[in-house]
This record gives sequence, structure tokens and C-alpha cells, in this order.
Amino acid sequence: MNFLAHVYLSGTNTSLAVGNLIADRIKGTAYKSYSSEIQKGVLLHRHIDDFTDSHPYFKKSVSLLFPKYRHYSRVIIDMYYDHFLAANWNNFHPEPLQDFSENFYLQLESYSQIFPPEIQRMLNYLIRDNWFVAYESIEGLDNILKKMANRTRFESKMEEASKDLETHYAELKENFSIFMPDLISFTHEKTNPQ
Repeated sequence: MNFLAHVYLSGTNTSLAVGNLIADRIKGTAYKSYSSEIQKGVLLHRHIDDFTDSHPYFKKSVSLLFPKYRHYSRVIIDMYYDHFLAANWNNFHPEPLQDFSENFYLQLESYSQIFPPEIQRMLNYLIRDNWFVAYESIEGLDNILKKMANRTRFESKMEEASKDLETHYAELKENFSIFMPDLISFTHEKTNPQ
């Protein structure tokens, strides 16, 4: 899952959501230098990624793209799934996506200074380009994918990925609709242990 899903799955705990959001940029045990709630967010992100990578419907989605995108397929499916979450946001959250995004971005700015410059830059792009809301439309997703393609180390072809989303839209949306409730249940168990 991508940025929006990781924040959404964190519930109302902002520090947990911030840790969950930035986790891909924090390697190894470097997360231990942050507050306990941010640490929990980083670890939650890693659990979510492990669950996602092993889920049969996520794997099914990745297999659609793998011949063309190879190891970038998983990243692209993460982005597609954030699109489906944003496009169907009212099925998952009572607050409108625009309001949810603005409120989170405001809270995020107060955390930004505790992170190294690389993470600060990523957060600035996220807020400036309003990625959460941009995910809602294929056009918005396409803009994000093109920007990401410009920053990948190797040729990713991400700039072409929105066309493949349109081609496989119904199947990918169905895969997401089966996968997402399982991920929500899994995350709920992780964040609310009995």
C-alpha cells in the first residue's frame, strides 16, 4: 500500500500515522531514534507491507503488470490501490478526503523538522502536490507516477502505468475490494491487541 493507505490504517493516532508514512525512508533500526509512537508506526508499516506482499489478491494484481514493469510492479500496484481507496473514500472514512488530507498535512508539518532532509523533501512534495486527493483521479495518479518515473534509478516505465490501470481497471478494482477488508482486519488486530 502507498502513502494514503498507510495513514488511513493508522487511525486517529497522528504519531503512529507519521511513522507509518515515512517508514520506507527509515532503514534497519534507525527508527529507534524517534518517539515510541513513531517507532510503532514504522513497525506497523513493515507488518502491513509483509501482509500485503503475501496476500493472494495483491499478488494477482502484481502478476498482471510484472511482464512489463518487473520489480516496479509492486510499487505501481501500491499506487493503484491508493487510487481505489481515494476514489471510494466515502466507503472507508466518514470525513471527506479533502478535509482528511488537509487536517493530516497540518499535523504533519509540525513533525517535519525532526526528520532528515530527504524525508522532509518527500513530505513537502506530498503536501505541495496534495497526493492524497490526487490519487482520487486517474489523471492525478498519472501525474504522480510520471514524477516518480523521473526519480527512479533505473527505467521504470511508470509514466505509462495509468494506461494499464485503465486497461485492467475492473479486475484490479475487484482484487482491491477483496484485499482491503482483509488488510483492515489485520491492521486492527495489530493496533488493538486483545
